[in-house]
Amino acid sequence: MHLAEIAFAVAPGAHAVVLMDQAGKRMTGKLKVPANISIVALLVKCPELNPVENAWQFMRDNWLSDRIFTSHDNILDHCCEAWNKLVDQPWRIMTIGRRKWARGF
Repeated sequence: MHLAEIAFAVAPGAHAVVLMDQAGKRMTGKLKVPANISIVALLVKCPELNPVENAWQFMRDNWLSDRIFTSHDNILDHCCEAWNKLVDQPWRIMTIGRRKWARGF
């Protein structure tokens, strides 16, 4: 369903590339990949290649570490607050996912 939503949002005549880790439930042969999407599987056990992992690491390093959570709701509140802080800084999101070696120049 997630890929179908992405496919729907892709402009007519365009093609999307989706980075995906190789978790079994995501890389199953049963996965229906729309024609306007290509899947690029990240290397196994290389979370540093996954930009989402880098975003979580940034949030842990800056807003979520060195604290004691008092409840499950408290964890969710702090994670949502950290996520919203990050979303308010699009330039930071771009730099977290950028790789000098991947730019080709």
